[in-house]
Amino acid sequence: MKIQLTINSALEDTEIHIHAKEYNEQIEQLMKQLQGSQSGKTNVLDGYLQQEIHLLKITDIFSIYAEGAKIYLQTDEQEFESKRKLYELEAQLVKDFVRVNKSTLVNVHKISSIQMGKIGTTQLLLENDTSIPVSRKYLKDLKRHLGIGKE
Repeated sequence: MKIQLTINSALEDTEIHIHAKEYNEQIEQLMKQLQGSQSGKTNVLDGYLQQEIHLLKITDIFSIYAEGAKIYLQTDEQEFESKRKLYELEAQLVKDFVRVNKSTLVNVHKISSIQMGKIGTTQLLLENDTSIPVSRKYLKDLKRHLGIGKE
């Protein structure tokens, strides 16, 4: 394994890029170590796009959703696949994300508005103009997480 460090004073944040021939257990362990060293708090998630692994900042993720057996991390520009389960991500990101329906977690900091429909339907509008349905089952938790409504 080759390790290379490049110092660039123009960068605002430290970036870590991993270039590998294939994804294997050694790469997975390395990524877990890097994520674990983030002062005990997760600041990044690993997202997969074709043969590339991207470290996505939590603050850049708008929503996390399941489609079939796959989990996707939606950012403003793209959607990345995750190797984790939705319930694992929900437990890990409980401070910043809230479940709004059976298959979707939403970053509470990216919610632009909550639209209440006439027949009891609720939609969330995110800052990237994505509309996400909120099921009645999760509406109370959403409001509690946002600190709105009555207890």
